[in-house]
This record gives sequence, structure tokens and C-alpha cells, in this order.
Amino acid sequence: MDDLRELPTTPLTLSAGQAPCVPLDVPANVTTAAGLVRRAAAEGSRLLVLPELFLTGYELAGITAAADTLPLRPDDPRLDPLAAACAETGTAVVAGAPTRDAESGRLRISVLVLGRDGRFVTQYDKQHSTPNERAAGFSPGTRGASLTLDGWRLGLGICWDLGFPEHARAAALDGAHAYLLGAMLGRGSGAHQRATVLPARALDNTCYVLLANHCAASGPYHGCGGSAVWAPDGTLLAEAGEGPTVLTVTLDPAVLAAAREEDPVLADPSLRAPVLPRTSTPV
Repeated sequence: MDDLRELPTTPLTLSAGQAPCVPLDVPANVTTAAGLVRRAAAEGSRLLVLPELFLTGYELAGITAAADTLPLRPDDPRLDPLAAACAETGTAVVAGAPTRDAESGRLRISVLVLGRDGRFVTQYDKQHSTPNERAAGFSPGTRGASLTLDGWRLGLGICWDLGFPEHARAAALDGAHAYLLGAMLGRGSGAHQRATVLPARALDNTCYVLLANHCAASGPYHGCGGSAVWAPDGTLLAEAGEGPTVLTVTLDPAVLAAAREEDPVLADPSLRAPVLPRTSTPV
């Protein structure tokens, strides 16, 4: 992006959704996701972010055992109820799901983005797969991705991406005003990461950070909930408890502008690191 000082001019209302998943039951989880979209829309949200692998649950072994049938495609008819909810409410969704590359056959942990009209917008594949995910047969993605919505540029991440500062930084250097992360952060170390790493990503990159996290048992983990939004100075704006909910927050361009005035990297192009390859798609 040529001008990293370019800022949005109007507020943007976003939501993070957390709810239990039915293991490996895509239709049931799509129904839950559609309900969360409608709840978010009722709160004035323009976009809902869901946790990692929300449409199947974090069920690595079960996904790989059904690799020919369970992963979703952008044109997958199982997504129709979710697409209908987006179209009816005018609210986009970032939905965590397993996918399979049509050419290589490689499994990915991805997000599928449906726009406010219900149509598929883009797919982002998790770039930092954990050792357990790689051992289970999931391959890392090769490109970052951002969305543009109402003048806001939104970088996408999935769970362990948060552990690599360069991932969020690449989004910021590509012009992101907010970093959206769907995750499976469990009790214990996951809760610690949530409370320490994500505020640092916001502060380091002077961008909003939104987390949508699991809140129940899924695969070998029990999500700690706590979906949250941090301001560009690392301040916690809002957070959910441990149970099912939709957390809705309005991002303020004036707050973003004030934080960016003090960011030397955005002010001085000579301090910028190389930007990793990304795609950017209007929602």
C-alpha cells in the first residue's frame, strides 16, 4: 500500500462470536453461525468474526479422516444458510473452516469470508500451522490476506499466527487498521497468550485487534472464551466471558488517527520492513 497514513473517516461496528460447536457436524455449526450473524446484525454490526475451525470444531483427526468430504469449498452448498443470513442482514462473516487445495489436495486451516450480500469474497489459509496441525496433515498457507470494508482495511489471522509478530506487522505495513483473529485458545497457556500477546500486537502496530475465540470443548482443548477487542494503544475495549455470546464494538477512526500520529514506522517509510505477499478484497 503506497500511503500507510491513509485512514478511514467513519466508525465501523464489528462483532466476535463464540458458541459451542458440534464435532464434525457442518450443517449444525453453519446453523449456529447463521444465528450469530443475525445477533450481530441486530447489534448494528457490519461483520462477524468466528473462531478457528468453527464450522467443524477443532477436530483435526476427524477432519483428516474425512478429507474427501468434510473440508469446505467457497461454493459449498452447505454454506447456503450462512450466506442467506448474511444477505438478509447485510452483515459479512469471517468463518473458520477446513479447506482442501483443489490442485495439491493439501488440507488447510482457513477462513472463508462471505460478504454482506452472502457471496463468497475471499479465503485466507493459516500461515503458521502448529506442529500438531502439520503432523495431522495440515499445510500452512503461503499468503496473507486483508479485507476492505467501509474505508477500513482489515488484516486476517488465525490462532497461532498471533505468535509471530511479523504476521500482524505485515498486515499493518500493508495498511491494515484492524487485525482480525479467529482462534482456539484453551484454558491455561491459551488464556495467558490472549491476555498478553494480543494487546502487544495492537500496541506494536497501532491497530485495533479483534479476537473471536472458542468457549467450549472442541477436540483436545477447551476454549477459554474471552473474545475481545483491543484499541491501537493496547487498551482492552471490551471482552466476553466464558459462555456463548456476541461481542460487538465500534472502531473509532479518531482513536486510530491519534495512535498513528505517534507511530514512527508509519511516518517514516525508511523504517518499514518488506511486506509479505498479501491479497486484498472488498467485502
